[in-house]
Amino acid sequence: MIGTNRSRDDHAAPLIVADSITVAYGTDPVISDVNLTIEPGDLIGIVGPSGSGKSTLLKALLGGIQPRAGTVTRRKSLTVGFVPQVEKIDWNFPVTVAECIGMARASGWRTPWISKAERVEITDVLDRLGLQGLGSRHIRDLSGGQQQRVFLARALFTGAEVIFLDEPTSGLDVRTRHEVLHLLGDLNSEGVTIVLSTHDLNGIATHLPTIVCLNKRVIGAGAPEDVLVPEVLEQTYGSPMQILEHGGMRVVVDGGPDSSVLPFRRASGDGVGS
Repeated sequence: MIGTNRSRDDHAAPLIVADSITVAYGTDPVISDVNLTIEPGDLIGIVGPSGSGKSTLLKALLGGIQPRAGTVTRRKSLTVGFVPQVEKIDWNFPVTVAECIGMARASGWRTPWISKAERVEITDVLDRLGLQGLGSRHIRDLSGGQQQRVFLARALFTGAEVIFLDEPTSGLDVRTRHEVLHLLGDLNSEGVTIVLSTHDLNGIATHLPTIVCLNKRVIGAGAPEDVLVPEVLEQTYGSPMQILEHGGMRVVVDGGPDSSVLPFRRASGDGVGS
């Protein structure tokens, strides 16, 4: 089983356990015989190429897809939140930021009427995520980073104990990508368990305490220094990769020893957001 974080309470029960799950659309498995345990306080990144089953695994853990084989067990009364890729959202849908967040608690097709108490909660969560004063703004009038934060706010508004994010930095510029990374690190340090998928090995995955390399099956899992190694990455991505070290930071480069890269230096600090 995979999924450890030094900050978690070792006496707490796992939040979600995937036991040898296989998921298929039609006859061909999308993921096969996957084991994954999510503990309180975990921050896990699932990496792999397009079509490797990352989004499918997230959906199975959320309960949106039933495995063809194996089981997914969630702790009783566990609350979960999901942050989709920003490219898949209809940003012209006629709602404000506050209404978008309030809809997270709406049931069925009920109009998302927001009570006075809920408005206070929404203001608090917007402040927490650096979105002060944006509650009345239309969601299409936000930057990419702000749109990502709105859906994080939706998840927090539901009281989610685990937040799943599908490619949270896809389509974002470098600066905004690092802002999102810092925010996820802050939320995790406050006790929110986070599981995300990403194709961004250098910008995101190298900063995470736990990485799962997936290509239909789990190729490797653990800390970056144990998982971001040429043999695991080659099996995951199907091509040779080189690992460079600079300033204590691992940099993944396509190709063999003739590859070149402009390495970057780690800023002061440790862990996510450094």
